[in-house]
Amino acid sequence: MASFAHIRSLTRHETILAMVVVFALVALSAQSDRFFTVANLLNQGRLMTEVGLVAVAMTFVIASGGIDLSVGSIMGLTAILIGVFWHNFGISLPVAAALAVGVGTLGGFVNGLIIARCGVPPLIATLGTLALYRGLAEGISQARSVGGYPDWFYLLGQGQINGLPTQLLVLFIFAITATIILSCTVWGRTVYAVGSNEIAARFSGLSVERSKLAIYTASGFAAAIAGVIFVSRVSTTRSDMGTGLELDAITAVVLGGTSIFGGKGTIVGTILGLILIQSLKNGLSLAGVRGDGTIVVIGAVLIVTILLSNIFSRDGFPEH
Repeated sequence: MASFAHIRSLTRHETILAMVVVFALVALSAQSDRFFTVANLLNQGRLMTEVGLVAVAMTFVIASGGIDLSVGSIMGLTAILIGVFWHNFGISLPVAAALAVGVGTLGGFVNGLIIARCGVPPLIATLGTLALYRGLAEGISQARSVGGYPDWFYLLGQGQINGLPTQLLVLFIFAITATIILSCTVWGRTVYAVGSNEIAARFSGLSVERSKLAIYTASGFAAAIAGVIFVSRVSTTRSDMGTGLELDAITAVVLGGTSIFGGKGTIVGTILGLILIQSLKNGLSLAGVRGDGTIVVIGAVLIVTILLSNIFSRDGFPEH
């Protein structure tokens, strides 16, 4: 019964969020006739892919009771290494990209080691690696950017498959895979168990350390893939790539209903949160609202959505 009530609670939040998304889309389309054009919607899909990849992996992290503030720095480090391996070391671009993704994944693995093996709180550990990885990116780049990639490389960030942006299809596959893992596998249930009560999970025989290690490694991998896509989309590499990405990803995850205390969350909710945030950014910009006004609106929507979800879960639909 408790499990059934938990599932109903998640569904209610997603339903409320979906209604908010529909309302926002209708309201924003009324403000500008350019908002609901195919070209604009596809472009917004391109722009939200990098944050979306990180947010999907961040759902696992936060559902397990953790946080990863280093993802933006991992993305920036990966972007820089692609250019350095290819341009400076003369490594073929596919191998250079693979090596850079490997380094980014290793960064996530290091986060997991510090948190799972050394017992350092995730906030402190990833705050430290945020500075470490960003410093490495800036030191390696020496404030120089790398461009001039071959045309085929831009297909990932600028190309289309059957009319849909390539990176949007990557995000779709990534999200579907993550949904299956989180909802239908033993490891997914372990993520929820660790987030709900880590001590109880240990006494139940679950491998808490191994699960955390895998979660943070996957987060690093997602950030690294986002870095490759970002370089392909903007055609160059800079050490400041990914700055602030972690805040956008965390906002989408929390807006999607994942509890910051762990034990609850869905990929569907995260994707809805991501769509709402990107729609507000784009729609308000088209309506002539300045950047600071957009931030205020997104913050207000986040608070109102969470308040509505809490009110309905406590009062509107009492648990039995």
